[in-house]
Amino acid sequence: MRSLTGCLLSALLASGLTAWLMDGRPQSASAEPVPLQSGLAAPALPAPGPQTEPPPLSEPPPLAEPAPLEAPLRSEPPATPTPVDAAVPVPTAGMAPLTQEEAVRVRVYESANRGVVNVTAHSTSRDNLFRVEMESEGRGSGSILDRRGHVLTNLHVVEGADRIEVRLFDGESYEATLVGGDLVGDIAVLKLIDAPAEDLYPIPLADSRDLRVGQSVFAIGNPFGLERTMSAGIISSLNRDLPIRGARTVRGIIQTDAAVNPGNSGGPLLDGRGTLIGVNTAIASTSGQSAGVSFAIPGGLVRRVVPQLIRYGRVIRPEVGISQVFEVPGGLQIAKLVPGGPAERAGLKGPLVTRERRGPLVFERTDRSVADVIVGLDGSPVRTADAFLGDIEAKRPGDTVTLTVRRGEELVQVPLRLGGEPRDAN
Repeated sequence: MRSLTGCLLSALLASGLTAWLMDGRPQSASAEPVPLQSGLAAPALPAPGPQTEPPPLSEPPPLAEPAPLEAPLRSEPPATPTPVDAAVPVPTAGMAPLTQEEAVRVRVYESANRGVVNVTAHSTSRDNLFRVEMESEGRGSGSILDRRGHVLTNLHVVEGADRIEVRLFDGESYEATLVGGDLVGDIAVLKLIDAPAEDLYPIPLADSRDLRVGQSVFAIGNPFGLERTMSAGIISSLNRDLPIRGARTVRGIIQTDAAVNPGNSGGPLLDGRGTLIGVNTAIASTSGQSAGVSFAIPGGLVRRVVPQLIRYGRVIRPEVGISQVFEVPGGLQIAKLVPGGPAERAGLKGPLVTRERRGPLVFERTDRSVADVIVGLDGSPVRTADAFLGDIEAKRPGDTVTLTVRRGEELVQVPLRLGGEPRDAN
């Protein structure tokens, strides 16, 4: 099972902290430039292979307004969470009434814990030297999405698994299949096989746009195999950037101080009403254990991609038709256009390439000075390839954006209709 790559924040690295996924593996930064591939083709899920338990760890400018969940999740609305009224203590027998803070914690746990599952991913690898097969397994957590058996978790928890097993709150285990996964967001959706609907307790998804630093949060999962464990904390920061595969970045990450450890990967981060505001995915640590700095994929991203994973098995991202850029002062200079792609159709210009034959040899010259430099997108300045891709991916296929390009000494406004596969009407 592979994990996300890259380091956390530069400040963390400067202080000697290491970024971990929650299966115990350190991550390292990549200094390689990234080709500009805004979902031009959704990455295929890797072939099954060996994996290990999910690790500590080490998303686009602030996330666009998340689209409401589509039919696959709306058709069976999740159970309404138990309201939390901090002013009314929970009555207990033989002991003093709970404090307001204790009452909130108890009710959050009682409203959500049955919707948290234990995910075990089994893998088999073959040792050709000794001609034997070796089995390994990785463990993580997940959240029930609906009564049809869809389960939300991290992709790195189940990536490369030959067999996936999900255990419910009542101890019953069911086989599960991988419906779809998103490499960029480290999100996966599983489907339970033959699990009775009456035994499934969906956790409602909240809108993560209105979160505030200092707000109480709760994590429920299976750290170190200790099932149904809850930890509490606060939101320490919002809109963090989390480096992931191929030098891409997930923006809008939620940082908390809730204790999160190996086995918590894929489990829910909950607000005071017991609704899911994030998916616990990583920690920053020097030892691989909780150091009070944990990270969660924001609920806005989850709400945007889960319906696509259920419907298509992958995330359909808009296509801009530029495959490579150079980061230059003030913008992005086009290095390579996709032939016949949206950018070329919109009239954007790449480098001038000339070829000259001298005897049996062909010499190729590239004049970059004639290539357009993208300096703005919909009125906002463009700085880096990663930020540009994030803004593009917040759009939908078929949307029209306006690029401001520097062409010679002029600034030109170029409308561009994004490509990509169309989505279903509903």
